Amino acid sequence: MTPKKLWQPSERAIEEAQVTQFARAVSRKRKLDANSYAEFYDWSVANPEEFWSEVWDACGVIASRKGGTVLVDGDKMPGARWYPEARLNIAENLMRRGDRGDAFVLWDENGPSRRISYADLTSEVSRAAQALQALGLRAGDRVAAFIPNIPEVGMLALAALSQGIVWSSCSPDFGVDGVLERFSQIEPKVLFCADGYIYNGDAHDSLERVREIAEGLKSLRKVVVVPHLNPRVEVDDVPKGVRLDEWLRRYQPATIEYAQLPFNHPVFILFTSGTTGKPKCITHGAGGTLLQSLKTFKFHFDVRPGDRFFYYCTTNWVVWNVMFMGLAAEATVMLYDGSPFARDAMMLFDYAQKERITHFGTSAKFIDALSKRGVRPADAHDLPGLRMLISTGSPLAPESFDYVYSAVKKDVCLASISGGTDIMGAFADASAVLPVYRGELQCRSLGMAIAVFDEEGNEVTGKKGELVCTKPFPSMPLGFWNDSGGERYHAAYFAKYPNVWCHGDWCELTKRGTMIVYGRSDATLNPGGVRIGTAEIYRVVERIADVEEAVAIGQIWKSDTRVVLFVKLKDGKVLDGKLEERIRADIKKHASPRHVPAKIVQVADIPRTKNGKIVELAVKAMVHDMPVGNTEALANPEALELFRDLPELST
Repeated sequence: MTPKKLWQPSERAIEEAQVTQFARAVSRKRKLDANSYAEFYDWSVANPEEFWSEVWDACGVIASRKGGTVLVDGDKMPGARWYPEARLNIAENLMRRGDRGDAFVLWDENGPSRRISYADLTSEVSRAAQALQALGLRAGDRVAAFIPNIPEVGMLALAALSQGIVWSSCSPDFGVDGVLERFSQIEPKVLFCADGYIYNGDAHDSLERVREIAEGLKSLRKVVVVPHLNPRVEVDDVPKGVRLDEWLRRYQPATIEYAQLPFNHPVFILFTSGTTGKPKCITHGAGGTLLQSLKTFKFHFDVRPGDRFFYYCTTNWVVWNVMFMGLAAEATVMLYDGSPFARDAMMLFDYAQKERITHFGTSAKFIDALSKRGVRPADAHDLPGLRMLISTGSPLAPESFDYVYSAVKKDVCLASISGGTDIMGAFADASAVLPVYRGELQCRSLGMAIAVFDEEGNEVTGKKGELVCTKPFPSMPLGFWNDSGGERYHAAYFAKYPNVWCHGDWCELTKRGTMIVYGRSDATLNPGGVRIGTAEIYRVVERIADVEEAVAIGQIWKSDTRVVLFVKLKDGKVLDGKLEERIRADIKKHASPRHVPAKIVQVADIPRTKNGKIVELAVKAMVHDMPVGNTEALANPEALELFRDLPELST
């Protein structure tokens, strides 16, 4: 049955969309008969060299050389190489604007804080680049940032990237061990940090942890402290410490000499959550990151110069890197530092209204939390400039679609997207020219050969299976840092289906070309050999008023797997027989009898990462008395102990 259509772009919006103009220009040039998104998508994946070359040209990639070769060994995954002759600099592309328009706007829990123009940003990047050169840093060296989401992060990242220095960041709510487990692997020569951050009205000092981190990173030449809580903070007791203004004092703005580097020169090192072992260091290259970002911002988000792009995130999440790349589309990047629930959860919508935000990004978890709190931003806010609301991090429940159109804005493109840290982009993407169907992701991303495979590797439509990508794409990781033979990289994505990227998501491709994501396939339940996505259970259970949150796992039991559901209830509620019966009945009715858990257990809390993702695999490990690595990645690691040696699971 076709789900309800919740939004449809106007004919004018479709006509004026950048993807429409791009597709028409390519069709004329290449003599294509592509009259719909689906037809243009099919051409883009059938002809990757032509498609990505057209993206390069249409988006005006700045490069000292493009080269005549687009793709070498395009039949190998991994192993394909894009633009082997190209030379470019990613920061040069991000700083193509130099006018007085806003580059960064920052709000915090008190409202407007600061705004930085493109012209001023260019001046500060020039000074910081000179300071890095003076420290002897060169292309290929690494710097790391332990810092909140403030404009200095973007400025310092641009300075590093302008010289070919690799950037990595981590949010300041991490503990010392979590930071060291990440940064010690990449041996940064400079650590950027702030003196602290504010969250939920409370100031949190960072410098005590910075001292320990600095002592643990033997590769450091300098620790640069950005004053955030105290403009005159003293840093004398920070090893190799210097305040940002003092570090830059000697340097005057000058023309930036952008290092011209290969397409695959590394630019970002991102980290997996690490809840099942040491975090993997995912390394991304300049050209692939740039091309994927330009395609996304222009042809999926329809971002135009001067648009105001916001995403609620921390510097620990790939979404920060993606948001930062909005500079390449000549947008204003809108930053927020603090709790999203400030001002009774209205702060972000105050921000959107007063700053005329055009694109508002958040997590599925935040939307669900607003709904459960009964928050109705539409009753108090006028958001005429808001064209697209983007959700990612986990599947957006159908009820959350209803909530957005009822309580946030009726006329908005609600784009639930799915990709990952692994690819610096999306597989299932947004579209300004396609309708929004309840509970579904709008489309497959252009140039990404997405399919759904069953266990035998057969392509299926209208059935659940593994999300795969069958052809190389430019933003595939260069690999994992310190994985010289590529064994860990191969095992992570290519072991299940040879020469095919297997992403680890359990999903469905509909006949309309939309996608439904059910959850991680590596956390998929398998009772009696029937595969079940955990999100299918959560969608039912979290509609029940007494349930605040839930996590489901497969417990190994008597030579099989049984489904165990843990529920965190609202304050004062108890899992009695009546509520347990209601949960089972609703799951049976709205999911299937196979989804009904063998055990339902009430817990006081459920562990999640700092980005808000429930860590099913860590819960599963605790239940089976297996080790859980890197609990520093968790926002509430103490919650794990609630799942150890539970008597309810012994029978």
